[in-house]
Amino acid sequence: MDHLTIHFPVGRSRLLGRQQQVVHAVEDVSFSINRGETLGLAGESGSGKTTTGRAILRRIDPKRGTIRFRGRDITQSSGQALRHLRRHMQLVFQDPYASLNPRMNVLDLVAEPLIVHGIYNSTDDAREYVLELLEQCGLSADTADRFPHAFSGGQRQRIGIARAIGLRPEFIVADEPVSALDVSIRAQVVNLLQDLQDELGITYLFIAHDLSVVRHISNRVAIMYAGQIVEIADRDTIYERPLHPYTEALLSSIPVPNPQLQRDRRRIVLSGEIPDTLEPPSGCRFASRCPLVEERCHVEMPSLSPRSETHDAACWVR
Repeated sequence: MDHLTIHFPVGRSRLLGRQQQVVHAVEDVSFSINRGETLGLAGESGSGKTTTGRAILRRIDPKRGTIRFRGRDITQSSGQALRHLRRHMQLVFQDPYASLNPRMNVLDLVAEPLIVHGIYNSTDDAREYVLELLEQCGLSADTADRFPHAFSGGQRQRIGIARAIGLRPEFIVADEPVSALDVSIRAQVVNLLQDLQDELGITYLFIAHDLSVVRHISNRVAIMYAGQIVEIADRDTIYERPLHPYTEALLSSIPVPNPQLQRDRRRIVLSGEIPDTLEPPSGCRFASRCPLVEERCHVEMPSLSPRSETHDAACWVR
């Protein structure tokens, strides 16, 4: 993905001669994901993580930029080409309660994409395969004939994952798949995703704001702020030697289970205003909150540039 830019128009266009305003949701974002790896995309709410993921899946049209899948430009794919593409690219939703149709039983829910893409002709034909998928995701065979309301949040998310892997996709966007679950269940779902990756060779874009979960599952981590990538590196580097001040602030907010260490560790509390996405600043978008800000930061936008072979950051100070 190169120079992805996504704007959303808001309000009325040309009202009283004024130009229509746009939300600068994602601005000039570039990164790649290697086959079989997990790239964690982290940042606070509203930073553009979900918008980026949906654009990669071609559910949102970008204003500018190029999206490539298996080396092929898919930015303008449509019609049958896009339909075929979506068989290989799936989404695991954030909310397991809202993502499952309450009027359909589990068998129908998991079989639906298989029928849509012509793998099976009917639900009855798909039943044996659906039972295999459910078992693969840690669910019993009697799950198939029950409805979503009969399950817990963790079980519903397993159903959603079974539906996503049914087409044997190469790439899955997991959009905060554990944020709506109890803490005790999150590790189970994350471990399931890792087991499926090992078994099926799936590539993940794992979107989350919980950095402890991101560290557990990711090979590399990208940090997003106000629609831009500010740092990207392999997992250990970004957690042990972060460069961008925003990354440092995020990492300092991760709770430590040792009370003594939690009291003694340095916590970075950010102040200042979050930039307006309707009128983003000309300089660094983090400048209004950055504890290391310099004059240049308010004037020029730093580009995401290499700091080592596996570490890129967008900062004038570091």
